[in-house]
Amino acid sequence: MKSIKNIVWFTLLLMNYAFSLSLTEKYPSYAYVFSEFDVDESYIYDASFESFVLHNEKRMKRFYKNSIKRGELYMPMMRGSLMDSGLSDLFLYLSMVESGFSPAIVSPKKAVGLWQFMPKTAKHYNLSVCNSFDERCDPWSSTSAAIRYLAKLHHQFGKWYLAAMAYNCGEGRLSKAIKKAGSSELYILLDNQSKYLPLETREYIKKILLVAMIGESTMLDFSTNTYTSKNSMMQVEVKEGTKLADLAKMMEMKPSVLLAMNRQYKKGYVSKKKGLYKIFIPEEKMMLFYLKYEIIEEIEKAKPIKPYLLSYIVSLGDTLESIAKKYKSTVYEIKIANQIKDEFLTVDTLLIIPVNEEIFEKALEE
Repeated sequence: MKSIKNIVWFTLLLMNYAFSLSLTEKYPSYAYVFSEFDVDESYIYDASFESFVLHNEKRMKRFYKNSIKRGELYMPMMRGSLMDSGLSDLFLYLSMVESGFSPAIVSPKKAVGLWQFMPKTAKHYNLSVCNSFDERCDPWSSTSAAIRYLAKLHHQFGKWYLAAMAYNCGEGRLSKAIKKAGSSELYILLDNQSKYLPLETREYIKKILLVAMIGESTMLDFSTNTYTSKNSMMQVEVKEGTKLADLAKMMEMKPSVLLAMNRQYKKGYVSKKKGLYKIFIPEEKMMLFYLKYEIIEEIEKAKPIKPYLLSYIVSLGDTLESIAKKYKSTVYEIKIANQIKDEFLTVDTLLIIPVNEEIFEKALEE
């Protein structure tokens, strides 16, 4: 009985200690997060923000973990695109708050995708929306459109936190709020008494700051960061009419996984309105894709090539003729297999060499 009391006492002590920690101690990344969104560091001591964190951090930590699991394939691409465009990669957390990293999620207001584009905004940023193809569900295209939209909002309002809030409530609504408040300062615009902005928007920017603080503080502690994915996605081109289920089987993966990565193709196949379309595949499947899909496509257009494949690293002095002679292949077959248009080779390039069964079996024995 005494041991149980000790356990209860120790648990309560830990809980009291956790609650007694200041936000700056719990989230050491706050200064970096705030600076990336142009928020003054002093906002960490704002009473309404402290209250919001206290009442929502447990829920938002669960939300963060679940979102990371859903978005692990998309995040490297999204971070890279944001940084390449000159935006902070912390805008990744805006997408997290919008969609929880569910690429095909639909809001009650009919906003769709990782960045929750409404049809009108999607059209403005050249995202196709039709019965068979919804580019708002395409991680690459929607991220590119969101970057352009956020950059436009930042140019208009001058602060990144204002751009984030305008993304939620609209440019006109934010402009009216700033005019009515006589200020664009965050703590003034978020005043719960004056209600310059809708409650949704007031909480929206707080959610973004909180999940960013959770995420970036987690990344600072590498011993507990269990949500970093080793996987990533790559974009490849496929011809019109390609069935994703057939492509998945060719790459030795579950069709449901490939379909989930390409929600923009709502009927499970690529449209027939233009010649080539871009889809996402796991990076680990790139070799299988180029070994099988690309060669299969060329076979449809030209004479058959040898059915077995070997990899070869180009060395100094190699030519297509010398490589073809070594493996009893042909220059034509090597060009088709590697999509080479001229005779020029680069040292250390990986080539795929079509060979006959005899050469293939001999290579396996070496």
